[in-house]
Order: sequence, then structure tokens, then C-alpha cells
Amino acid sequence: MTNRVPVVKTGVHFIDGNEACAEGAIAAGCRFVSGYPISPSTEVVEHISRRFPQIGGMFIQMEDELGASICFQGAVWAGEKGMTVTSGPGFSLMMEHVGLAAMTETPAVYVNVQRAGPSTGFPTAPAQQDMMQARWGSHGDYEVIAISPDSPQECFNLIITCFNYAEKYRCPVFFMMDETVAHMHGKVYIPDPEDINVIERNNTKRKPGEYLPYKIYDGDVPEMVRVGTGHKIHISGLTHDERGYPHMTSDAQNSLVKRLCSKINDHVDEISIIENKFMEDADIAIISYGISARIALHAVKTAREKGIKAGLVRLVTVWPFNDKAIDELAGSVKHIIVTEMNLGQIVSEVRRVVANRVPVHFLGNAGSVNVDPDLIVAKLEEVAE
Repeated sequence: MTNRVPVVKTGVHFIDGNEACAEGAIAAGCRFVSGYPISPSTEVVEHISRRFPQIGGMFIQMEDELGASICFQGAVWAGEKGMTVTSGPGFSLMMEHVGLAAMTETPAVYVNVQRAGPSTGFPTAPAQQDMMQARWGSHGDYEVIAISPDSPQECFNLIITCFNYAEKYRCPVFFMMDETVAHMHGKVYIPDPEDINVIERNNTKRKPGEYLPYKIYDGDVPEMVRVGTGHKIHISGLTHDERGYPHMTSDAQNSLVKRLCSKINDHVDEISIIENKFMEDADIAIISYGISARIALHAVKTAREKGIKAGLVRLVTVWPFNDKAIDELAGSVKHIIVTEMNLGQIVSEVRRVVANRVPVHFLGNAGSVNVDPDLIVAKLEEVAE
């Protein structure tokens, strides 16, 4: 059966964002997924459950999101690339294990198809209300990476980027879709496998007895090892030393946690993906991400037809937040508008960096409906006066 279906379905397909995400994960080398059905993300694991038996992968439906969020981490330590898939309420249940992934430096990919909350909320309606939770949802100091796609093609391309970042930086990486992008159908081009950039795991070449799981041999990220290859390792969520054993001192805590943060913060320029449209002569910049950015681009084009010099700054990488880019933006425009499907999350980061140098305006809602492009155009006309 394995030989009947190609591992990577190359060519042009007309599929939605959820299916494109699943195919992208396969192309990235993911062969283990655990999850629990929840709208509007279920189609990702439904597709995975059909595809994995054809290519030697394993999907397991756990009893709940708690089980799903820890199950795949075990598979990662067993040598697989793995991910879990969920939406708002399930994402909340996974937060403790996000912290575990950060502390144990497990390459962990979380797909969160956002829906309107809080609590059970509006399960089939779009929102972008989990962005701050992705950054601060678990306790303690740690850093994450979060990426937001705006099309089915990007769902394929950027989930591969998520896996690459997870392997390179050994941290939780969040794929923050929203319901609209997840259920949007579009043309998705899947290239030949040799044309897809895939970062493989940095497994140690050191012999058993010569390797310590949290020792920095090169760079600022430890080498990894697959459980069962003869290495005696200890992996703990407690503050630990280079051996992975608990080390309960303030010096150990300070050194470890600072390194967990610096391995991301020292590489913001490498991790950050920002797309600028019509910004060459813009007086007004719209900052947005995901489906909201796609809508904002339409508003920018409409405003341009009216003679308003508007432009779009799309945050593809939302976390880590690129302070430098926003700081430079504040020195080049007269107004900034932030639009997102929540009551104000990423706008807080923009205001923090801008520090009142230019006015920062906000357009959002409580989810359940996309931001109206006419409202964005009206706001552009208002601030342009």
C-alpha cells in the first residue's frame, strides 16, 4: 500500500487551508500526529488520518487535548517529527505541555485553527483571539515562535517553515490559522520534494557516554538524541543541568531560562518574516496578519484609488515580535492602524514599541465575523484628513 501513493503529492491542487496544512506537514517529514476532534481544525487530522496509513505515518486520536498535547512530544523524543492540532478550548488545555516543551527543548509544532471565544464560544466562526495566549499561555519565562498564514498556499508553505524552526531552535512553534483561512479553498502548488527546504533534526554524532543532552557543543541550541539508541539521558521539566538532571539552584535557573529565551531573541531577524505592500511612499501603515491582513490589502488598494498613500505591513511571523521593524516603521509614517479579529492583542505590542511617536489606531471585533474592508477604508479616510 505504501508504494501506491506518493509521499508528497506534487502538482497543482484545489484544496482548503486545513488540507494544505496537512500536506505541508507531510512534506516537512511529519510522521506522527495526535489530536482530538474540534471545530474548525478537525479536517487537518481527518486528512492526516487518511494519508498516514499510505506513507507509514501514525495518527492517534487521544481521549482529549491533554493527552494529545503530551503524546506527540513522546513521539518526538522517539525520533519522529510530530505535531498536534486543535482550536481554542483545546489550545487552553494544552498550555501546561507547552511549558514542558519549552523547558525540555522539544521540537513541538502546534496547529491552532482559531475560533471565536472565550470558552466554547462560536465554534464555526473566525477569530484571532489566541495570539497573546500563544505567547504567554504557559507559566514561566520562555520564548516561542508563531506564524500566521493568509491563504491555502501559505498553509502548505509555512507549516514546513514551522517544522524547520522547531528543529532549528528546539522550542514550541505555533501555526496560528484562523477559521477563514482554514476553510478557504484555493490553488496550492506542491513542488517536488527535492525543491522543498526541509531542516532535519540535529541528532548528535557523539557516542554514548560522550554526550550530554543539554550541553551546548556549538551555537546556542543543544544537539538532540533519539531515545533507544544507547544513550543514557534524563529529560525533566524541572530546572536541570547539562545532563538533564534536576539542579535546584538560583544560578542554574537563571542560566537555563536565560538561554531558553536568548536562543530565540538573539535570532529575531532570522526568524521574522514580514511582508510589506505599497509601503514605499506610504503615509499610513496598516499592520495586520492572517485573514485580516488579506482584507486589509484590499482596503489599501481601494484607498490608493482614492489618492490615500496607504500601505500594509503583514506580520507573517507574529512571535517573536520584531521590535526593530516596528520601531523603524514608526519613524517613516504619520499614522499606524492595527486591524485584527479580537478586541486588542497585537496592537498592544505595536503601541509598546511605537511609544506615542505616531498615533496608533485600532480596528477589531470580538470575532465571529471578519473585519469589514469598508470600515478599514473609512478609517484610512479619517486619519488621512
